[in-house]
Amino acid sequence: MTKLAIFDLDNTLLAGDSDHAWGEYLCHAGLVDAEAHRQRNDAFYQQYKQGVLDMNEYCEFAIAPVVGLPVTRLTELHAAFMTEFVEPMLQASAQKLIDDHKAAGDICLIVTATNRFITGPIADRLGIEHLIATDLAHTAGVLTGKIDGKPCFQAGKIGKLQSWLDTHNDASLSMQNAVFYSDSFNDIPLLEVVGEAVAVDPDERLRQHAREQGWRIISLRSG
Repeated sequence: MTKLAIFDLDNTLLAGDSDHAWGEYLCHAGLVDAEAHRQRNDAFYQQYKQGVLDMNEYCEFAIAPVVGLPVTRLTELHAAFMTEFVEPMLQASAQKLIDDHKAAGDICLIVTATNRFITGPIADRLGIEHLIATDLAHTAGVLTGKIDGKPCFQAGKIGKLQSWLDTHNDASLSMQNAVFYSDSFNDIPLLEVVGEAVAVDPDERLRQHAREQGWRIISLRSG
């Protein structure tokens, strides 16, 4: 039977955080006041790691410097971001894990809190067709600076995933017939409802919870 292989992205498949890295790229590219932007970006990242991040506020901050830019310019900026910041975070061991699931006939899916503008090209680079992310409002591809719908964060990932499952109408695809890989305690709600939970290079809160629950703990940072 086909299994659903679900992956968190940041600090799971990637050896780093693409959301935070986007802020660093904006500083590097001279698109923001580097000192002020980096200070806020770092503060938001600490809030994420503490589990208290306001995702709406953060997404509006992260995307504000490129709101209103034409699609061609957004594509150009993201291509540079991929080359300079994302490529160094790719992991051969993570790609092998994805490829092994594909070879087994599993359906691979990324479920990430990071917005779709940032993560869409990363999913493509990893060869993963299906992506659930925080969606951004746009008009003809031009970003408005607001979130479209609810953030794909913490327990919100469960609702987003269920909506995705409902649209696919495939009896073999379900949360019970799924494995979910994540590094973050923010993902404990979804980890607790899938058939198999795997902690990947977990933060300390998730590591402790995984040990208590008897979940598998693995590392992808070895190659």
